[in-house]
Amino acid sequence: MRRVLNATDTAIMREAGQAAACILKKIGRLIKPGVCTKDIERFFESELARFPGMSAAFKGFSGFPAALCVSINDEVIHGIPSPDRLIAEGDLVSVDLGIKFKDLFVDTARTYFAGRVATQAKKLAAVCLRALEIGIRAARIGNTTGDIGAAIQSYVQSQGFSVVRQFVGHGIGEALHLEPEVPNFGKAGEGQRFTEGMAIAIEPMIAAGGYEIEIAADGWTARTKDRRLAAHFEHTVMITRNGPYIITG
Repeated sequence: MRRVLNATDTAIMREAGQAAACILKKIGRLIKPGVCTKDIERFFESELARFPGMSAAFKGFSGFPAALCVSINDEVIHGIPSPDRLIAEGDLVSVDLGIKFKDLFVDTARTYFAGRVATQAKKLAAVCLRALEIGIRAARIGNTTGDIGAAIQSYVQSQGFSVVRQFVGHGIGEALHLEPEVPNFGKAGEGQRFTEGMAIAIEPMIAAGGYEIEIAADGWTARTKDRRLAAHFEHTVMITRNGPYIITG
């Protein structure tokens, strides 16, 4: 059974969350045409080394070979950084990273623009970010995972986009992935009910076309089956008596 996180745990996770937010902001300035995705990973590792005691949570997790995920255009999540993968003008670039600190974990992601992007790409990213904000609003004591999923799904579909079904958000804290699963789709009132002291990673993954995905030959990179654009935003959120508290904001 996962433990209820106390004030000390929250402070530890908040410290890691602030580091994650700081690094993601700097990564946003790094992303531009001509940069290889491996350079983004190297930058993350060099920046993380400035925070004593913190380490990259993804590296080696379930065999994942990199310190973070960099996914471009139709790649939804789990893109493996490579010196051969160059960012091009107009790309949508999603960066997902996790940090371990004092045996606790945080997880966060953001989609960036490389140079000037198409209008639909801008709208897709904006809708995904708004969906995250809507999902966070539903992360309250007494609400359920279905309340978050239904709110996200309703909004995303109202904007003409689809919600990826194969991957979902999750509990987080003493491990990177914990119960409950936090889908970005579902029915209000269904699923696990939230109680004070729970931490969850809310992460809408949405697509411009259909929600079906396939896994690339590397065994990790998840791409939209129709090769339409995808976007991904994520925050680690604590359930408190005063409402949702964004750990990675």
